[in-house]
Amino acid sequence: MGGAWVSHSPTTGVMQEGSRHHSPLLGWTPLLLGVGVSWFLYYRTQICRRPRLVSSGPLRWFLENHCPIVVEKFCPTFWCHGGRLQTIVRVLLASRPHISYRNEVISTEDGGQISLDWVDNDESPKFRDSTSRPTIILLPGLTGNSQQSYILQLVRQATSDGYRCVVFNNRGFGGEKLLTHRTFCAANTQDLTRVVQHVHGCHPAAPLVAVGVSLGGMMLLNYLASSGPRSQLCAALVYSTPWDVFVSTASLEQPLNYQLFNRALVTTLRNTVHKFREVIGRVFDVEHILESHSIREFDERYTSIVFGYDSCDDYYRDASPHHKLHKIKTPVLCLNAADDPFSPSEALPLDEASCHPYVALLVPAHGGHIGFLDGLYPVHQQYMNRVFSQFVDAALQQRDELWNITKNGLKN
Repeated sequence: MGGAWVSHSPTTGVMQEGSRHHSPLLGWTPLLLGVGVSWFLYYRTQICRRPRLVSSGPLRWFLENHCPIVVEKFCPTFWCHGGRLQTIVRVLLASRPHISYRNEVISTEDGGQISLDWVDNDESPKFRDSTSRPTIILLPGLTGNSQQSYILQLVRQATSDGYRCVVFNNRGFGGEKLLTHRTFCAANTQDLTRVVQHVHGCHPAAPLVAVGVSLGGMMLLNYLASSGPRSQLCAALVYSTPWDVFVSTASLEQPLNYQLFNRALVTTLRNTVHKFREVIGRVFDVEHILESHSIREFDERYTSIVFGYDSCDDYYRDASPHHKLHKIKTPVLCLNAADDPFSPSEALPLDEASCHPYVALLVPAHGGHIGFLDGLYPVHQQYMNRVFSQFVDAALQQRDELWNITKNGLKN
């Protein structure tokens, strides 16, 4: 008779199938190959896409000619290309290179103090003269400091490119004691102004560039708007900036985003208040602050009050940089993913940037919040580093050209 034959093993007593029987998995092979090919084609054509570059004509021309990454496709890690996954996986996998900082603590007019972490890069082969070595000021995000993986990655890239770095740690997050009841907020730029003046005073002949991440980007944009043409920066770069705090807050209060992001952030903020409860408790009801269950509740009970706002809404309006772009007179590149759960795409000031002589938005379809992961095993934030390296190099090496096109664009 036809069909598979079966034999009896004399040693094991197990019935064995003959060679004419085929594994059921073989029948799935064409289907699996088809699914794989379809996914690959979808990934290459729909996921790997050129980012949207929104800016005025002259600034767009400058970026396309001096920063090739703005016209290249961004191919996010294929197994975590979604915004939430990019945001989470970065926290889990991103490497933390060892950086040796030199710490400096400077005072403020209100009796507080700010912790700065320096990398002088005295071995820089590109800029041997320390007096003219470009300095990069880095501003971490909410609850961040100089030890965040994305800051360490950027510091390593900057030092590799030959620059001097200094990380501006917000009050209470740099390891220093909190001397007053005030920490920080995105709208108040007094501490950043103090840092810029101090760093410029230490190295007055060195070009100065600032890089802000998330809330650090908001603070940097608000500084540029408040200082206008008086800014001491020759260029700026911001990553994953929340442009409209109301839109960002609404997004982070969605049930899934609350569980994934909001709750963890407010827990860190509460822990900081608890750590410095002795000094904060002189002015505030600490227990009331510690009962906050969201970032907005924390801002209602602490941040907006300590910085003198009548309400949290007033604070959020003042903190949102999207309506202040017309005041910025420093070239700035802004990298925002369209699927950022912290800053949804509808909050991006696309119309304002499209005719702004100083501001450019670079918007990949994917990347999440401070993610921008690519490669099979994304332990390094290569895309963010490449944007940094190319833009800062162009802003410094083609400084006169950049200044001329932005100044002329303002007149048109």
